[in-house]
Amino acid sequence: MRFVETLKNIWTIEELRKRLLVTLGLVLVYRLGCYVVLPGISPAAIDALANFTNKSGLMQLLDMFSGGAFSQASIFALGIMPYITASIVIQLCGMILPSFQKMQREGESGRQKLNQYTRYLTVLILFLQAPAYLINLQVQVNSASNGTAPMVFGFWTVVYLTIILAAGAMFIMWLGERITDRGIGNGISFIILVGIIARLPGALFFEFTSRLPGSTGSQGGLVMFLVEIVLLFAVTVGAVLLVQGTRKVPVQYAKRIVGNRQYGGARNYIPLKVNAAGVMPIIFAQAIMFIPITVAGFRGGNSGFMAAFGDINSFWYNFVFFILIVAFTYFYTAITVRPKDIAENLKANNGFIPGVKPGKATIEYLDTIMSRITLPGSIFLGIVAILPAFARWFGISQNFAQFFGGTSLLIMVGVVLDTLMQIESHLMMHHYDGLMKEGKIKGRTTGQAY
Repeated sequence: MRFVETLKNIWTIEELRKRLLVTLGLVLVYRLGCYVVLPGISPAAIDALANFTNKSGLMQLLDMFSGGAFSQASIFALGIMPYITASIVIQLCGMILPSFQKMQREGESGRQKLNQYTRYLTVLILFLQAPAYLINLQVQVNSASNGTAPMVFGFWTVVYLTIILAAGAMFIMWLGERITDRGIGNGISFIILVGIIARLPGALFFEFTSRLPGSTGSQGGLVMFLVEIVLLFAVTVGAVLLVQGTRKVPVQYAKRIVGNRQYGGARNYIPLKVNAAGVMPIIFAQAIMFIPITVAGFRGGNSGFMAAFGDINSFWYNFVFFILIVAFTYFYTAITVRPKDIAENLKANNGFIPGVKPGKATIEYLDTIMSRITLPGSIFLGIVAILPAFARWFGISQNFAQFFGGTSLLIMVGVVLDTLMQIESHLMMHHYDGLMKEGKIKGRTTGQAY
C-alpha cells in the first residue's frame, strides 16, 4: 500500500510527472532507433554480425552498452561510447594539463568550453570508429557467406554510412542532454542504463529455458536457476554497499563573533568514499586487456600467451585483470582525491579535524585514511569485476553472466541510486514521504556520468 501511495504522490507533482514522461518518451525514441538498420544492409549481414558479436568479448561488451544496436547494424550502432571515451580523455587532460585545469576553475564558462571540446573530440572519434565498424561488418559477412554472397563497400558507401553512424551517435548524445535538462537523472548515464537493462529480459529468459528439463545442456534444473537469482541479488547488494560505502571524517569549524552574531562553530564531516574511483579502473583495465585479444584475433594464435590472454574466461586473464583493477584504483583515487586540496580548503574556511594539527599533519592524516579504505575498496572492486568469469565457470550462460558483476552491474546500481535520489528529493521538497520509510537514498558523489 505504501508503494502505491508513493506512486500516487509522484504522479501528483506536476513537475515530476512531466519530467518522468519526457524521460520515458526520449528513451522510447532511443529504443526505436536501435532497430533502424543502416541502408543497404541485408538480413544475412545482420545475422553474421550477431553471431560474431556473441563470440567476441569486446564486441559483446560494445553491443551491451549500445542496447543491442551494435549487433543489429543500426544507425545507433556506435552508441554513446565515443562520447564516453571523449569525456574520459578530457577528464584526464584536466588532471594533467594546466590549461584544462584553469578552465575547470572558471565555473560555468569553463564547463561549457570543456563540453564543447568533448563534442569536437567525440566527432573525431566517430569518424575513426565508424569506418572500422563497417570494415568489421564487411569481413564478418564475407566470412559467414564463404564467398557465395560477398559484401563490398565502395568508398562513397563508406563515406555516407560513416556520416549516418556519426549522426546517430550525436543524436544519442543530444537525447542524453535533453534528459538531463528536462527529465530525471543524468541523461548519458540513463541511456547507458537502458542499453544494459534492455538485454536483461532476453538473457534471463534464455537462462530459464536452458535450465528446463529436457533442454540441451540442462544442469541443475529450476533449482539451479533459483540459486542463480539469489546469487544475483546478493551480488547486487554487495555492489550497492561498494557504491554507497563512505568513511566520515569529522570536521570542526572555528567560531567567529561579528558584532552580536556568532558564525561558524558547526560540526560536519568529510565523506571519503571507499570506491572513489567508480568504474574507471575497470574501464582502463579492460582497455589494456583487450589488446591481447585483438592481437590474438589478427594472428589467429591458439596456444601459449595469446591463448591464455585471448580468452576472457581463462585464469591468467582474470588474474591479471584483477591486479590491473587494484593498481588503477589506487592511481585514479590518487588523482581525483587530493588530501592537500582538502586540507587547504579546510584551512581557508577555518575548519580543522579534531585532534589533528592543520597543514601537513592534516594532509598525512587524510592520506593515511584514503590508503586504508582504498585497499579493501580496490579488492572488492576487482572481485566484482571478475565475478562474470566465475559465473561462466559454474555453467551460467555468457549473456546472463554479464549481470553478475563488472562495469554493467556497477553502472546500473549507480545510475538507479542517482535517479531514485532525484525522485526522492522532489517528493521531500513537496512535503511527501520519500521512497524509503526510514533514511535517505544516497547516490554517487563522484560526479561521473557513467
